[in-house]
Amino acid sequence: MQSPPAAASQASRAAREGESRASGTQQNSTPLVQESSSQPIKEKPVLLGEKQVPLGEKQARLGDSPLGDAPLGNAPLIRVEGLRKSYRTARGELTLFEGLDLEVQAGEMVAIVGQSGAGKSTLLHILGALDAPTAGTVYFASTQAAQVNVASLLPREAAAFRNREIGYVWQFHYLLPEFTAEENVAMPLMARGMGQSEARKKAANWLREVDLEDRAAHRPGELSGGEQQRVALARALVCGPRLLLADEPTGDLDGTTAGRVFEFIERLHASHGLTSILVTHNLELAERCTRILRLANGRLTALTDAANPAS
Repeated sequence: MQSPPAAASQASRAAREGESRASGTQQNSTPLVQESSSQPIKEKPVLLGEKQVPLGEKQARLGDSPLGDAPLGNAPLIRVEGLRKSYRTARGELTLFEGLDLEVQAGEMVAIVGQSGAGKSTLLHILGALDAPTAGTVYFASTQAAQVNVASLLPREAAAFRNREIGYVWQFHYLLPEFTAEENVAMPLMARGMGQSEARKKAANWLREVDLEDRAAHRPGELSGGEQQRVALARALVCGPRLLLADEPTGDLDGTTAGRVFEFIERLHASHGLTSILVTHNLELAERCTRILRLANGRLTALTDAANPAS
């Protein structure tokens, strides 16, 4: 076992490296976690995919706030307009979606379903500032003191934005095997400069939130699949994000374990005032969300209003 200072240093370095990887290709990276801002604004919300004035040093320093800060006025937390994403391939241009519109209100839990390859994960990456759209805009109602063009941020600035506004949970937990559960959860806090003692105290509190306080000293290899994913959930929320993005968070789990992990997501979503967007193939779990949207042929359509199935 490493000494605490050595572990903290390595954890911080590993966290920064993981965040750097997350800002590139996301599929195999270890996205870290994020926290919200405390300063209310009177300007426009965050804008992705449109050229704006570059973010300055003062704007890059996001403040702290409790979970669940409301966006400006009655504006949706997320508003997507005319989104397009395409790739150049050897056979020509591949368009995943075009003219895609979406609004997500603060406090909603939205499920996105659809066939594999429809672009669900790509859409989640764009919403989370891990990828840029080919065209269109994604507005994020930030509590920042100025409008932020997330698509044009430098890697360090984008990492700071994600670290404070957004939490990520993926199908695979991406925990670092050489560190304990508590150290894994504490990493995002230490990466942003928090002292080791305070970071580990907060990490312990979040492990308690997911009923894993007795497993804090265990490494990922000593945890079950469901426990690993609950540690990943705690890591995703330890910095206090306002938006939780989850890409098949129960996809690698059996039915019973998947249901239990989803119960934690539901409970934390409600108790901490989160806005959550989940990609899933599990319609039973999707039906427990506020809304279900299907992504097919490059368009989002409402499958059902899960909160009011008769509508």
